[in-house]
Amino acid sequence: MARFSFSLQAPNGALALIRRLVTEQGSQYWRSYLLSFALLGVSAGATAATAYLLGQVINKAYIDRDFNAILVLAAVTMFLFIAKGAATYISTVILSRISNAIIANNQRRLFAKLMTESLGYFSNRHSSEFLQRLTGGAAAVAQVLGLCVNALGRDLLTLISLISVMVWQDPFMSLFGLLIAPPAVFIIQKLVKRIREIANRQFGSSAFILEAMQEALQGIRTVKAFTLESEMQRRMNASIATVEAMSNKMTQVMSRSSPLMEALGGVAIAASLVYGGYLVIKQNAAPGQFFSFLTAFLLAYEPAKRLARLNVELNASMVGARMLLDIVDSPASEPDDSFKPALQLNDVRIEFRDVGFAYRANEPVLNGMSFVAMPGKVTALVGPSGGGKSTILAMLLRFYDPQSGVISIDGQNLSETSRRSLRDQISYVGQDIFMFRGNIRENIAFGKDGATEDEIISAAKAAYAHDFIMSFPLGYDTPVGEHGAQLSGGQRQRVAIARALVRNAPLILLDEATAALDSESENLVQQAFAHLCANRTTIVIAHRLHTIMHSDAILVVEGGEIVEQGSHDDLLRKNGRYATFFRLQHQNTSPLAPAIASA
Repeated sequence: MARFSFSLQAPNGALALIRRLVTEQGSQYWRSYLLSFALLGVSAGATAATAYLLGQVINKAYIDRDFNAILVLAAVTMFLFIAKGAATYISTVILSRISNAIIANNQRRLFAKLMTESLGYFSNRHSSEFLQRLTGGAAAVAQVLGLCVNALGRDLLTLISLISVMVWQDPFMSLFGLLIAPPAVFIIQKLVKRIREIANRQFGSSAFILEAMQEALQGIRTVKAFTLESEMQRRMNASIATVEAMSNKMTQVMSRSSPLMEALGGVAIAASLVYGGYLVIKQNAAPGQFFSFLTAFLLAYEPAKRLARLNVELNASMVGARMLLDIVDSPASEPDDSFKPALQLNDVRIEFRDVGFAYRANEPVLNGMSFVAMPGKVTALVGPSGGGKSTILAMLLRFYDPQSGVISIDGQNLSETSRRSLRDQISYVGQDIFMFRGNIRENIAFGKDGATEDEIISAAKAAYAHDFIMSFPLGYDTPVGEHGAQLSGGQRQRVAIARALVRNAPLILLDEATAALDSESENLVQQAFAHLCANRTTIVIAHRLHTIMHSDAILVVEGGEIVEQGSHDDLLRKNGRYATFFRLQHQNTSPLAPAIASA
């Protein structure tokens, strides 16, 4: 009892996990489970009654010679089989619907939890891991509950009913059947630890298959360009071989209970045949009693074998359930902060005051950074890669919070306001353009909830995307493909710009937003930006300095600090870092016309 109590209370114990799944997820379907349990009871009772009646048929046929009684018993037997079939069918449908509902709820629950996580949470994980948890983990929870219900409602009730028939017919002979239980339980317990270990490795290896598939398909251009087909095939084959080996090992270990049960069952049946035959032949016992006992014993064999394997199967399924719950139970890295006051924007004056931040310990990215982006003006961030420019935009979007210092807009500390109220007032175009599944219209409309057709078309025209969109046979209904594969890089970029334009937000963040455009398209889009940024606070990151020459302020970011700031002309006169960058870029080219003009 002490060991049972400990395993029930242990947070990672099997019994504790089952109790949690039953109370948290199974309890809301208790009426359906109760109906299914009752139907399984009908099925179990019909099975036991059939075993009992077959003995009566033997006696009526060979002892009483009563054909009419046989007809009645045959009709009753037929009714029992029909009742068993109907009860099994309805119960199976009910349990399947419950299982599907539990899987769907857990998938919603896991996805909702992932939406509360920060960017840092995903940085060291592969998306295939979450896909595996979303599919395999959610299904494992339903499997655990289904195994418990079937074990109790189908197998246990059937076994109890059949044992009752056996005991009713011959209590002493029933002992032969019960003798197989202790050695079976002892050996099964030895298998559980091994099953749990293999299941953990199998679950992780399955994620590697998804990972290899995702990377090969999403990077198919790189795969083809660098002739990496053989390497991708090698990686996929290795992952598949690992899962295959784990699956084979799992099958071997889980199946070890079958020969054990077969051997023990054979011994018990042989003993029962000898003893029953002795009673009928030597003691003149009624053959129906022996036949009924033997039928009940043989029918009890399958549910007994399933119950013996239950612990093994439960532990295999609980690995997946734990994988899902590990994510669901972990505290959100970007917790709900809707209770905080909403950010109220007026002038949209942005200030970084002595801000420090590092992705990894002892590797600062922003080092006491301080600057002010004036309201209604264009502030450009330039400098070498890795200096912290993109991190500044990420912190303005509150993908990360500062580890020291304060970021404020209109005097309001961003950390003390809700994230949603901030992000709702930002139009963002990043250097990595992401297209969602669907068509062009839907991808533009994602910028604004409830965007009208006129707003979508106006935004596309302003982004100089309307003409190429209308050149497609389906126009705005053209599918973009996975990650926008049906569009060119420049087309994807202009659709993303249209998505930002339709939002019509007071704060604009542009991270190399024209990097994928040719010179002609870039000039057109820059004119659209001039309209977009008018009277709006804008922060733009640019490596091509000709695009930000007429910005109101240019900040040179290097080593996590602002090393220079001023207008284009002022910085050239200083002949510092900016002047060096500018000369390097324009050494063999003539500057293009400025693009983003100050309001």
